[in-house]
Formats: sequence, C-alpha cells, structure tokens
Amino acid sequence: MADQDGIPIDFSADPSVEDGPGNGPGSAPDTPDAGGPGKSIKIEEALAALAMALICLISLANVLVRYMTDASFAFTEEFSVFLLVVMTLFGASIAFARNEHIRITFFLERFPKRVRIAAELVTLVVTTVLFSMIVYYGAVFTFDEYQYDEVSAGLGYPSWIYSIWLPLIATIILVRVLRRGWRLARAKKSSADKSADKGELS
Repeated sequence: MADQDGIPIDFSADPSVEDGPGNGPGSAPDTPDAGGPGKSIKIEEALAALAMALICLISLANVLVRYMTDASFAFTEEFSVFLLVVMTLFGASIAFARNEHIRITFFLERFPKRVRIAAELVTLVVTTVLFSMIVYYGAVFTFDEYQYDEVSAGLGYPSWIYSIWLPLIATIILVRVLRRGWRLARAKKSSADKSADKGELS
C-alpha cells in the first residue's frame, strides 16, 4: 500500500506487487522502499550514457589509429579515465535514486520489521557521512590543484578541470541519499499514524 507520492506506508515484509525501481525481482523484499525517482534521473542517465559512448569512441579511435597508422592516441587515456570515473559516479547516483544498490540481505530479511527499518536508516546515515566527506575533501583537493596550477601528465591541462567533478557529482549523490532518507522517514511516520488509527478504531 502506498500514499499519494507512491511511498509504501505499511513496510510489509512481502515484495510489492508492482515491479518498479527497488521493488522488482532480485531486489531486497524486506528493505523499506521510499518510492521511485520518477523522471528526475533522466539527466544523470543521459550523462552516464554519453560518458560510456565517448569512452567507446576514444577506444575505437585508439585501435584504428594504432593498426592503420604509425601515430598514437595514447595521450587520450586521461580522457578515458576521467570519463570512466564520471560514468561510475553518475551510475552510483542513479542506483541511490532507484534504491538498486547491490546488498546482502540474507540475515536482514529474517529480522523483525523495526530492525530492518533501523538498518536502512543507519545505512543512510553512514552513506551521508561518507559522501559529505567526499564533497568536502574533494573540494579542498580541487582548490589545491587550482591554487598551485597543477597540470595533467598526458595533455598538460589544468588538473582541476578533472577533479572538480568529484565534489560536484558527490553532491548530487548526497542529495539523492538525503531525499531517500526524507521519503523513508515520511513513509515510517505514515505507517505509524495508520497503525495508531487502527488501534483507536479497534
């Protein structure tokens, strides 16, 4: 059962009858879901796909140039590494938004409902702390590279134009995590209110 925003309000131990992000086969049936992300992740999906496409094009160009000419595109490796990191971070953001991160729930799904909810909240708190640190130290690292005019080894570009994406995308991930925590808290409150109403009626 879900409220008007699509948030489950009963935290049932059974899988949802609707197969959606975080609710389909292969997902953890006993982990509370805070609702799907809707269309809000389309930009992240597009950017991740673009990064993958560019990596493929650069790799293909490297192969063709290596076997058809005497030239080398080895210097483009820093682009490939940068795009791979960007794609991975956007993929993490999408996974957080959909609640589709890989998890081991063999023991967790056998605990009572309260324990499962508490475990989900603890996970969100730890994740929030982790990505807050990544945002902070990533920003400090980027500022240091900008301040000391560090350049990349391959192409000699300013290093900060690569590293600045770490705190930026980590901030997006942090927003996703906080938004999920907020929706989970709302779902928990709605579930508690509904249980209280049933108690009064009985």
